[in-house]
Amino acid sequence: MITFFLVGLTVHVVFFISIFDIYFTSPLVHGMTPQSIPLVPPASRLVLVVADGLRADSLFTLLSNDSSMIPYLRNVIEDMGTWGVSHTRVPTESRPGHVALIAGFYEDVSAVAKGWKENPVEFDSVFNESRHTWCWGSPDILPMFAKGASGDHVYTHTYPAQEEDFASTDASRLDSWVFTQVKAFFNSAKWNSSLRASLLEDKNVFFLHLLGIDTNGHAHRPVSKEYIDNIALVDSGVAELVSTVEEFFDYDGRTAYVFTSDHGMTNWGSHGAGHPSETLTPLVAWGAGVNRARIVTEPQQYTDGYLKDWKLEHLRRVDVNQADIAPLMASLIGVPIPVNSVGVLPLLYLNNSEQFKAESMYTNAIQILEQFKMKMSQRKETTLSFLFTPYQPLTESKQAELIHKARILIQLEKLCMCVAAVIAVFLFIQRSPFTYYIYCLLPVPVWYSVLKESGTLTDLIRSAPSLPLWKCLGYFVLVAFGIELLVVSFFHRAMLTVGLAALSLWPLLSGLFSKAKVRSGSWFLGCLCLAAFPLMPVVGREPNVHLVVCAGLLTLFTSACYLWSSRHKTPLHLGDKPQFVSQMLHVAVCACVPSLTHASLQQKQGLPLLNQVISWSTLASSIFVPLLSSTRLFHRLLSIFLSLTSTYLLLSTGSEALFPPVLSWLMFVWINIEQEALLSQGVSSRQELSVIDFSANIDITRIRQLKLDDIRRSYFFVFFIITAFFGTGNIASINSFDPASVYCFLTVFNPFIMGGLMMWKVLFLFVYIHFFFLVQDYGSWLDIGTSISHYVIVMSMTIFLMLLSVVTHILTSKRLILWRKTKMHFP
Repeated sequence: MITFFLVGLTVHVVFFISIFDIYFTSPLVHGMTPQSIPLVPPASRLVLVVADGLRADSLFTLLSNDSSMIPYLRNVIEDMGTWGVSHTRVPTESRPGHVALIAGFYEDVSAVAKGWKENPVEFDSVFNESRHTWCWGSPDILPMFAKGASGDHVYTHTYPAQEEDFASTDASRLDSWVFTQVKAFFNSAKWNSSLRASLLEDKNVFFLHLLGIDTNGHAHRPVSKEYIDNIALVDSGVAELVSTVEEFFDYDGRTAYVFTSDHGMTNWGSHGAGHPSETLTPLVAWGAGVNRARIVTEPQQYTDGYLKDWKLEHLRRVDVNQADIAPLMASLIGVPIPVNSVGVLPLLYLNNSEQFKAESMYTNAIQILEQFKMKMSQRKETTLSFLFTPYQPLTESKQAELIHKARILIQLEKLCMCVAAVIAVFLFIQRSPFTYYIYCLLPVPVWYSVLKESGTLTDLIRSAPSLPLWKCLGYFVLVAFGIELLVVSFFHRAMLTVGLAALSLWPLLSGLFSKAKVRSGSWFLGCLCLAAFPLMPVVGREPNVHLVVCAGLLTLFTSACYLWSSRHKTPLHLGDKPQFVSQMLHVAVCACVPSLTHASLQQKQGLPLLNQVISWSTLASSIFVPLLSSTRLFHRLLSIFLSLTSTYLLLSTGSEALFPPVLSWLMFVWINIEQEALLSQGVSSRQELSVIDFSANIDITRIRQLKLDDIRRSYFFVFFIITAFFGTGNIASINSFDPASVYCFLTVFNPFIMGGLMMWKVLFLFVYIHFFFLVQDYGSWLDIGTSISHYVIVMSMTIFLMLLSVVTHILTSKRLILWRKTKMHFP
């Protein structure tokens, strides 16, 4: 058993690591030549202001009295500059957003392994190409651009990381610190001759990273007074910043300003996924080289309804992709576009000659073409010659033809739209590392252990034809329906409710109801209660710590009921009573800690030290305390439940806290009703499960082999695993993560610790269901090796059929789209 456990753990760890090694690797290529615009740029310097976590609608929407919370930026939009919406991509996190803004490419996911803080690979950026860049803001963002810059021309000024506290009394002070530091910087330059000389050079960048809005959004939600007041503070800070900069440079008209955000935020204070509130961010540009506001009378192309809501339908709106901002900034100050940029220059923002715009577009296209050529060269080197197939629409001769034609068109003073089409999607092929061989070879011993049980599996298959035809057909329909339901549940969580409703009828359809009415009724009620959770919102729930208290009371009630009802069959040993009493008292304490913590944070008194100590000690002890309990099956399961639920309550903020008690109730009923099913099929089970001591010796002569009904049992297991995964909505989408879930443990931003705590919250349910599945096999005399082999095959078949069903869904959707288009054109 220990060997099996270690081998299984190794297999899962290796495949878990393979996810990072295969998908979390950088797609960037290096060695390209930077491309510069051969004309004098319109601006000598650029001021980039990024308001972290600022939504587009939060900035552009007027107050109830039709006044604006951002009078300065509103004036810029209506008179001095060009505005629009910057469309971000997932993951809508701070580092990917800033990389897209400043480097022009969408962050490779390899950076997530380092918490979005360190550079997994070096990359080029507007800061790197500048003559000098001065940065002020968060220690989580600024260092990555300084480390990635060649030479020593990127200077960073950050506040301590401890200041990024969600329990802070006023997070807007982070932004006040930035504005104060910038003002002091320009004041000191008046007396520092060397610094003044550097500032008066061209191709300089000033970067202000404002984290207060994001922090207030996480702590208080984007509709809160703190979030709105922080936006107003940023607006006044930008106005003062522009005044300071213009005064220092004697109003020379050579400064360009860009104001934007890295990502938005949902109404419930999270970000990371693709909700419009996360992907729609504001963009306002003004100053040297930027078009002024343009009045329009005709309807604009945007049909999202925002223009009317924002009362900006009379001003030209110019939307961009977030990566397009990097070539815009590079064009304004005349530095090379970052070599890894995939952005397309937004011409409508530029106020310059047609020649300058054409040259800028040409440079942008050549810079992207250089990436294609370098990637094609690398692929050619790492691919066997007879397998390498050049991309025919962009062969070397075609490239030369397009470039030559583009240059002629520029000389003829035409815009060079054909070259802009060079932006192509190409397959990143890299040399396979040694670990890939491990991933390919590891399934071999796993499947070898399965094939060792081929005799048992063959007997199982041969027994199927002995069943009546209608029964075989019924099994096939049920299997197909069950797997299809699992597939659809990945897209629509409510299908899990349908599945649980169907499972609730199992005792009635199988004839078990007449033999075990109480257990069948409990199964029916348990399935229906659990079916309510997939109908609840995935995200957007407001924290309701009172439900956490209710979950604690429900846990105590169900545990006490079980101990009372089993006191005659399985009386507690003398040493077990104090442990269960202490564990139940611990659950009661943990149910109250979230309420006390959130009350303290709402009063802006910070995280109480006692609550933090209780939380971390509970997490540390939850793994070891169950090992001290009785070796009777049900007593051990109850101890595990109480121990892990204590931690789960500390990580809960609302209705999800009720999920473990309901799931546990259903799991206890499941293993009892399965015993009735085995008896009805003539399989002699062990004694009552509640009295089995798993430390006792096993009579191996009574170990049985697989039966057809074990397929249903395996399907139930897979179904409950998926229900645990999606039932509460904790990880159905990345943006459902609420920082409030970890406030009992810490409030200072730390992605690794926070992510680890949320991962443990999810794994708790998986681990618990696995325990019950193991008890199923143990209680029914099923050989553990045969059971695992059967499970591997069932899971493999399920995955294959699920993939086949997903492909069918995609093809059906495409056909439906084509059919709709046909109906539109040919009614």
